[in-house]
Amino acid sequence: MPSARPSILYVSDLAYPAKGRRYCDEDIFLTSRLREEFDIAVCHPLDAAALMNAFDAVVVRNSGPVLNHQAHHQSHHDAFRERAAADGVRVYNQLSGKGDMAGKGYLLELTAAGYPVIPTVDRAEDLGRLGDVDTYVVKPKLGADSIGLEFVPRERLTDPAAYGDVLVQPRVDFEYEVSFYFVDHTFQYALYAPRPDERWALEPYEPTDRDREFAQRFVDWNNIAYGIQRVDACRAPGGELLLVELEDLNPYLSLDALSPTARDAFVARVTTSLHGLIGEKTP
Repeated sequence: MPSARPSILYVSDLAYPAKGRRYCDEDIFLTSRLREEFDIAVCHPLDAAALMNAFDAVVVRNSGPVLNHQAHHQSHHDAFRERAAADGVRVYNQLSGKGDMAGKGYLLELTAAGYPVIPTVDRAEDLGRLGDVDTYVVKPKLGADSIGLEFVPRERLTDPAAYGDVLVQPRVDFEYEVSFYFVDHTFQYALYAPRPDERWALEPYEPTDRDREFAQRFVDWNNIAYGIQRVDACRAPGGELLLVELEDLNPYLSLDALSPTARDAFVARVTTSLHGLIGEKTP
């Protein structure tokens, strides 16, 4: 007899070797809690397209970097997106995101629009917009998880041939990195790495109203009604926050850094969000 409960295909690469994180632990925890209200099946990202039509919704979680250098992985992700759109599959996060989900080109758009981001260019003739610094950061537009990131001197960047599918930013000697976590457009919690050389040694962070307004601005700019977003920022030498990235595809949540009460509140909010998505009419 069919279950009366909504069903979810939960997409995760449980074996992905993330730096400083254990994807599998987070997804085991989340699926164990979501199972209280949903029928759950877990699958690898490469199996999602073939299985997703049998479920009420697909939750893409710690699936590893899909916008990376592995051409076969990229093609599978494109096939998943195309089939989900064609079949009206409800995907969480919604696939309309404008942040890392679509590559890092949004950093150019936000820079041009005057948002508080680390200045970003993709042409040699724009290098002067980044100021005169000793070292620059070069990252692929379709990069993820620091794949392909390099620190280079200015002389490497004056030749237009050095560009292509890369972005260039000044290297910022920040005080610390801080991440703001949202479900849909609602702030949930913040964590920070007080030691710049230990990105994933995170501790709870109590944001000021100004901090929250900073993060909210990017979530409101994005085009996702249902999903989990992480706004990564750094505290610049002048004291201001600057956006590092808007992770809107499969942000790691560092739930192990939260108190049990905070974890429970997060799970409850995600559960409500998923019910809302499943209740939506299909496209």
